[in-house]
Amino acid sequence: MNDSGWTDLAGAIGAGGVFLFLIVVVWQVAATWRARMLAAREEQYKKLAMKYAQLLEDNVELHRRTLDELTQARGSIASMEKMMREIE
Repeated sequence: MNDSGWTDLAGAIGAGGVFLFLIVVVWQVAATWRARMLAAREEQYKKLAMKYAQLLEDNVELHRRTLDELTQARGSIASMEKMMREIE
C-alpha cells in the first residue's frame, strides 16, 4: 500500500471508532433514561397502592358505621312494633 492508502485506512478506522463510540453513548443514555422512567412509574404505582389502601380502609369504616346504624334502626323498629302490638 502506498502512503495515501494507509491514511485512508486510518481515517476509516478512526471514523468507525467515533461512530461506534457515539452509538454506545446514545445506547447508554437511552438505557439510563428508560431506567429512570421505570423507577418513576414504580413510585407512582406505590403511591397509587397506598391511596387505594387508604380508600379501602375508609370504605370499610363507612360500611361498619352503616351496619351499626342499620342495627340500631332495626332495634328501634322492633321496639315500636312491640309497643304497637301491646297497644292493640
